[in-house]
Amino acid sequence: MKKISSEVALSSKNTSEDLPMSVLEAWSSLPNEVRAALVKKEVSVRMDASQTIASSLTKDSVHSATSSNASSNEIEEKQLIEECPESGGKVVLTPLERAPKNVFAFEKTHVEEEVKVTKNGNKLTTTTTKTVSTGRGWRNVFSLPISYDVNVVPHGTLLDPANPQLLHATGPTSEEYKRRFAVIDNAVEELYGDKIRAYFVAKGIELTTVTINGGEAEKRPDAVDKILDELCAYKLRRREPFLAIGGGVLLDIAGMAACLYRRGVPFVRVPTTLLSIVDASVGVKNGVDYCCDLTNDTYKNRVGSFYAPSSCLLDNSFIATQDARNVSNGFGEILKLALVRSEDLFELLESHGAALVEKRFAATPSVPAGVSERIIDLSIQIMLEELGPNLWEYQLDRCVDYGHTFSKLLEMVPGADIMHGEAVNVDGFFCVVLSFLRGFIDMEIVNRIFKCMQSLNLPTDSLDLKSELAWQSCCDAVEHRHGEQRIPLITGIGESICVNDITRDELDRALEMMKEFKHVY
Repeated sequence: MKKISSEVALSSKNTSEDLPMSVLEAWSSLPNEVRAALVKKEVSVRMDASQTIASSLTKDSVHSATSSNASSNEIEEKQLIEECPESGGKVVLTPLERAPKNVFAFEKTHVEEEVKVTKNGNKLTTTTTKTVSTGRGWRNVFSLPISYDVNVVPHGTLLDPANPQLLHATGPTSEEYKRRFAVIDNAVEELYGDKIRAYFVAKGIELTTVTINGGEAEKRPDAVDKILDELCAYKLRRREPFLAIGGGVLLDIAGMAACLYRRGVPFVRVPTTLLSIVDASVGVKNGVDYCCDLTNDTYKNRVGSFYAPSSCLLDNSFIATQDARNVSNGFGEILKLALVRSEDLFELLESHGAALVEKRFAATPSVPAGVSERIIDLSIQIMLEELGPNLWEYQLDRCVDYGHTFSKLLEMVPGADIMHGEAVNVDGFFCVVLSFLRGFIDMEIVNRIFKCMQSLNLPTDSLDLKSELAWQSCCDAVEHRHGEQRIPLITGIGESICVNDITRDELDRALEMMKEFKHVY
């Protein structure tokens, strides 16, 4: 055999690619005679091994055995050993050759010890019995890639045929694809229906629409079924996006239908209310309220899914066609975010919120340029920062749940005239009082928050917020948040923590204190 020098071995392409730089540097630092001796030893060992195999196997089987051993060693090196969270037993995970990053064969070993102490006269006898149980199977590991854009559309241009954003977001622009499907809120249809159709006519697109009532009372499985029926009749293809344009209720219903149809099709959100722009459009939650035949109760957002839109288009000009109450309703969610995450956002609301409610976010001399955009941008960024790392809510201590403990039952009171953002604000101020009673904040902060809420024309109390409802809300929170209350309370403006030990007596004391404030119902 031709002698292989240490320099040749080191420059071998396969060897240098397999070794980390730290090893190569260590090798280079060795004296030449040491490197030569090591290479000679390695070559000798390999020759001996090759001769032994050659004496018992054919040339083809030598190659097969060498590859098999290398593969086996590589898999053994990649085995994972962990502790079973349920039993505490040992779990050995071995990656499968064809899908080593996703599929693992596992072997579980669990040892249980039972200790019995028996007394025979004055003598104690301890008997330990060990039971070893084993199991095997496979684990599939798959990380679902989630990516969606929340696009800011130049003010008032979304339905302008000169702006191609809506066309591009809802499907390809090829000559072979000249159709679109849209789910439209009935209020949006009345205000913008003709303009929506004119946009697609100008683009040479045939538009099929279904109109859904966007009121809270219509947020039921029947509304999802209506969209699914229309999608079946339209024969929407597997990768074909459809358009959902309306308020938060409509977007929740449409997102649920998108998740269910063909086990998931793309959909594009276009929020048209202040509330939906800063809330429903940002995350991945969809759902409907559910009436249970067994309990005869209706549960808010009890049935739903985590399903991301393909994209979201934000045009703030839609806010101008809302009435003042709906604009205030949207501020309920914005103020919630300010209280738990951003003093800067709170100060903007303190200074300019009342004027923006009055002018419905239109430009006004009393509000500096860019303030309305800054408020919306901050709100969306805070929501994304909180939701982005926790889309599936594996972490249940969430500050964005502020205002969403007592509000859920307030909204479900039969005949209650209260909107979502309004209920969130009532809940939010009740939690402000709870924070004060715990010593987290002082009365100066309480009064400052109360004044800001009233300037935004938001309710701070409800005649339905009584002891029984408050306590039932805490019980519902424990069920929904997996065994703990996890109720966010503020420790300052822009700061919060979650607590798990609110008592019924504490709730009653807070309800008594609520009577000291001059609420507007």
